[in-house]
Amino acid sequence: MASFIVPDWAPPAGVRALSTTRRGGVSHAPWGGFNLGDHVGDDPRAVAANRALLRRELPAEPLWLTQVHGTRCVDAATVAPGAEADASVTRRRGVVCAVLAADCLPVLLCDDRASVVGVAHAGWRGLAAGVIEATVAAMDEPGERLMAWLGPAIGPQAFEVGSDVRDRFVTDDPMAARAFVAGEYGKWLCDIRQLARQRLAKLGIRRITGADSCTKCDMENFFSYRRDGVTGRMASLVWLD
Repeated sequence: MASFIVPDWAPPAGVRALSTTRRGGVSHAPWGGFNLGDHVGDDPRAVAANRALLRRELPAEPLWLTQVHGTRCVDAATVAPGAEADASVTRRRGVVCAVLAADCLPVLLCDDRASVVGVAHAGWRGLAAGVIEATVAAMDEPGERLMAWLGPAIGPQAFEVGSDVRDRFVTDDPMAARAFVAGEYGKWLCDIRQLARQRLAKLGIRRITGADSCTKCDMENFFSYRRDGVTGRMASLVWLD
């Protein structure tokens, strides 16, 4: 039996969302559990079975993207499955936007009229390059009409990065320095959720909630690329009923 997280962001009626965990499913180690990634070396039959389990919770097959840590955002209602992108939006009911992650930050978005939804895969590279900004632009709604939910991701106590990563953010916005704490051997601990919140706030989005789970720290519930290397992927999904 698969296990899901239902976001607690209080969206308007007509917006549905969920995020998966590693619990349940049929994949064997090192992808053990509910792996939904078809690009990580798992048995394709196991991935298909896991995706079939997920499909029972959804109005349609999700738009699975080929994620490249970029900023491209596509229309989930019109683009072909497997499109190279890291975000999608839709205004069509019954179309499911989805991203896969195993430490990177999934960002779910909707407007307060339930007219548009979106999802972004925000690893540090995509976040720094502007994937959230691209997704909000594609939604074509003022920031004050939008709300966001930040899904399971690597926590600030576990996300060690080099000075190059910190410099990339701080050069764009000196306030980003608040999301970094000096670690050992010249490294920094990075709070990717705080960086996302800062960028959402600059777009006028103030209603931001999210999970505080650390994917790297919680082996029982989450896949983590940083922890395991070869591992599965979890999905975060949003759609209009």
